[in-house]
Amino acid sequence: MSILTINGVSKRYSSHLALDNVSFSIPQGCIFGLLGPNGAGKTSLIRIITQITGADEGEIYFRGERLRPDHIKDMGYLPEERGLYKKMKVGEQLLYLAQLKGLSKTEATERIKGWVDRLEIREWLGKQIEDLSKGMQQKIQFIATVLHEPSLIILDEPFSGFDPINANLIKDEILRLRDNGATIIFSTHRMESVEELCDNIALINRSQKVLDGPVREIKDAYKTDTFQVIGNGQLLITSPDYKVLEQHENHGVFRANIKLENNSTPNDLLRYLIERVEVHSFIELVPSINDIFIRKVTETHA
Repeated sequence: MSILTINGVSKRYSSHLALDNVSFSIPQGCIFGLLGPNGAGKTSLIRIITQITGADEGEIYFRGERLRPDHIKDMGYLPEERGLYKKMKVGEQLLYLAQLKGLSKTEATERIKGWVDRLEIREWLGKQIEDLSKGMQQKIQFIATVLHEPSLIILDEPFSGFDPINANLIKDEILRLRDNGATIIFSTHRMESVEELCDNIALINRSQKVLDGPVREIKDAYKTDTFQVIGNGQLLITSPDYKVLEQHENHGVFRANIKLENNSTPNDLLRYLIERVEVHSFIELVPSINDIFIRKVTETHA
């Protein structure tokens, strides 16, 4: 089941076409990576989903219903441009923002206590926002984004400003939110985070969607039937069923990248090798999301 369906959405700003007939669906209960280079149209799409602006063409459906203003109460949005009131104290800020989302003071207070304990910032509740580091402010805004327990959470570069320890802390919370039923749209340039967190992705480039689907299926589709083999012995491939793309040898130890040809299988290759050399490692070379991202962006720029 899809929580969000984008159907033929286009958006133009004066002479600039930001989105050009973009369509895809976001499954409920997943972490969805919204990817693309700067200026691709990601932020324009997010602003349409959150109803900050409207589409010129196309429609968006939330839980099967055409997107309405009241749907915003079931969304949480962490923009890349941070926006906190610098002179307010942390606790007051969170309470104010929670009440704007419809929580009672009592309910908001209890949820704030739980979140500041999980993110280890209880001692900062009485501090003013301007006294906090960039990373600490980011934690506060993350809490404000999810405090009302929205079913759709949109995070635009959520790890900006975090050191590795706090980035891992937020990653754990994102996974916990997903496991508790929330759907997270995750917009980022950090491909290692996409690889680690995302269940599905969509890639937008030059205002158009160029790729979308489950991460596992996309990676499988871009495999090249190439295997890295490490072992001992004199490696000499004479069969037309296998092509050596790269090979290095050092003191009797070889490392080679070998591509299957003529409908041969990995088992065929492995049997061929162990009859001739001592195999220590046999690994399929699967492209990373970063590899696929670069390839698709390069293709659309060609």
